[in-house]
Amino acid sequence: MSHFEHVSLGPTTALRADLDEAAHRCLVAGFDGAASVPDTLKELIDRGLGGVILFTRNVRDAEQVRRLTDELRAIRPDLLVAIDNEGGGIGHLVRAGAPEVPGSYALGVVDDPNLTARCADALAGHLATLGITASYAPVADLQHRPDNPIVRTRSFGADPERAARHLRAWITATEARGIASCAKHFPGHGGTVTDSHHGMAVDPRPYDELRADLEPFRAAVAAGVPMLMSAHVVFPALDPNRPATLSRRILGDLLRHDLGFDGVLVSDALEMKAIADRYGEAAGARIALAAGADQVIVAVADLDTTLACRDAVLDGLRTGVLAQERIEEAAGRVRRLATRYATPPADVADWDAEAGLAAARRAVRSRGVPAAVRGAHVVDLFPPPHPALNWGGEDLLTEIRAADPTATGTAVTGECGADPDALVDGILRRCGTAPLVVASCDAGLHPWQARLRDGLLARRPDAVRVDTGLPEGGVLCSYGRGRVNLRALAELLTGVTGG
Repeated sequence: MSHFEHVSLGPTTALRADLDEAAHRCLVAGFDGAASVPDTLKELIDRGLGGVILFTRNVRDAEQVRRLTDELRAIRPDLLVAIDNEGGGIGHLVRAGAPEVPGSYALGVVDDPNLTARCADALAGHLATLGITASYAPVADLQHRPDNPIVRTRSFGADPERAARHLRAWITATEARGIASCAKHFPGHGGTVTDSHHGMAVDPRPYDELRADLEPFRAAVAAGVPMLMSAHVVFPALDPNRPATLSRRILGDLLRHDLGFDGVLVSDALEMKAIADRYGEAAGARIALAAGADQVIVAVADLDTTLACRDAVLDGLRTGVLAQERIEEAAGRVRRLATRYATPPADVADWDAEAGLAAARRAVRSRGVPAAVRGAHVVDLFPPPHPALNWGGEDLLTEIRAADPTATGTAVTGECGADPDALVDGILRRCGTAPLVVASCDAGLHPWQARLRDGLLARRPDAVRVDTGLPEGGVLCSYGRGRVNLRALAELLTGVTGG
């Protein structure tokens, strides 16, 4: 762990131009709009902004995204353009023709690293065509707890060795495309019962139990992953006082010294409530960089928040709260990353467009394959879109109707009102004598789903019950709600297999 001398420059002293540029290198900014780059963002890029992160709000179609990334690099060629691109239902490029691949859990169920590599290659190849050269994926967290609300099918599973081999496959394939990958969320988010987007998450396990969660990250570091992302999680066994993102013990002693990672450590988004509610985004930026982060993400579209974080970093440098050497070290790592990854490859080879569906088909698991269900009424229960993760509108009924146009159905997302019995009555009236399929997604986390599902099954015990998240007793499970996960499930339900 590095130790730096703190030197105060005084509250009104202007920073050297190179130090101002170094401070800007440590920021990754989100922004609004798809047509052009806002003026405020242009000014930040001119002063050295390290990167931008794109979201669904920045995406209309593939040509528009490429124009936008070209415009960003025209301001400064060494800008890193990044996006969350995990596959499955987690991604922001549906409108830009993203390859359809299942989420990581389904890939872990199949447990074919070569197939994982083909899926990662497709995602990375598509990013390269869009001019996006950094992907905040894959997830290295282990899915331990059935009540974990945020990791779940984003993980390769609970087995550290299985996760490690799939991380190696993903990182190697992404690197071969010239795209930077990022293993997240160090040192692991899978042992919590709180989503850090909504509040402070705590993993209370003793150190001996946390060791397994470190193994996928060790594998990622050994595979040459150029970035790691920190978790907004408190680990009392590691540091009882601060979440990992703000902890020198975790980012310095554990990550840099024990794991030997010398790439770019980037924070999860600072506007997440685990940081914003307790520390504030601006103080979070300063503390994270002082603790050992190299970049902090301010993903919110309001650039005033980014400016506040930037100003907190500059003020920290002026007052000596932030050591100049720490920011210069961080900026140096970001520059090395940009040298390798900021420029998109000139030629992008084709990728295997069928790998994702092949993986999704192999992932579906059954407790005795049911007879083909034709002309069914399909009830698809699933949670509403997560505010930070894209949902592209995928639903099971659409995929079943593509295979069986005689199917009908009802999609229910979010709370179903004060009278679930009335909803059950209405669904059963519409269903009539047709076969009934009831699909739920993580009903253990969403009691409204369990109430509806159980109410339907009580009245129609002949219904076919399926799971589109983790297994919860259905005869079929897709292990994810990406479009190809649902298509593979629909094929098996209807007895119709695509070409």
